[in-house]
Amino acid sequence: MSVNKRIDPEAIITRFFPAGGPTRDLLLRHGELVAHKALETIDRAPWLDADREFVAQAAVLHDIGIGRTRCLELGCTGFLPYVCHGVEGRVILDNLGFTYHGRVCECHVGVGIGAKQVVRQKLPLPVRDMFPITVEERLICYADKFFSKSDNGRHEKTIDEISAGLARYDADYVERFLSLHRLFTQEPVIPKAALKT
Repeated sequence: MSVNKRIDPEAIITRFFPAGGPTRDLLLRHGELVAHKALETIDRAPWLDADREFVAQAAVLHDIGIGRTRCLELGCTGFLPYVCHGVEGRVILDNLGFTYHGRVCECHVGVGIGAKQVVRQKLPLPVRDMFPITVEERLICYADKFFSKSDNGRHEKTIDEISAGLARYDADYVERFLSLHRLFTQEPVIPKAALKT
């Protein structure tokens, strides 16, 4: 993918969340951690043909929709359920003309959410498939799972911690994440929980 628009993710975030506010600081800190992890993954995977500049930009912007959700522990005082932050991020960035970046927002939630899951779980989301498709979308979705916003990125999660956390929401998330991990590291992975059976 090659996106020729040079953008300033920090300026975009500041446009919606004022400097010094907790949401802006959280978005920048988390986004920078995700960007670093995604770029580090590219560096260790020479077989990937990824647009580094786009990955750096979109990784910082991928959670911009959280400000429209209600998640008081993260300082978000909007009205939407937190699961809506990806779709709302896409709306924000699409309205600014950054449709590729907006797509990253939408498809990073969970490890992508399918139309069948939206219906089955009665999620307050559009009934459509929202899976990461491009290598850049997949990289950001993958890198995002290593960091929790609630601890401000103080801890990089292990593969087992990520798998256990995803399993609480949907078993399909675990396999999708491990599939991404195998793609980007070419390492076979068997979570410890699976070894106990």
